[in-house]
Amino acid sequence: MAAGCTSSKPALVSTDGLRHVVGTSLIGTVGATPADQMKIDETAAGLCGASVWTQSECARHGRESRKGPH
Repeated sequence: MAAGCTSSKPALVSTDGLRHVVGTSLIGTVGATPADQMKIDETAAGLCGASVWTQSECARHGRESRKGPH
């Protein structure tokens, strides 16, 4: 039998529960490489598509991540 461990508390499987686990720290994040940025943007697109992030948070990610490294 395999045992699992986690550092997160159990969360409801809902938009609010997922938001609690995922948070909003990726908003506006710029990847170190184009491949990194693609992965970040794909994750953000999924969170936006599932309405985990608000429309304004999704728009902010789009604006800020296109600015490039600061």
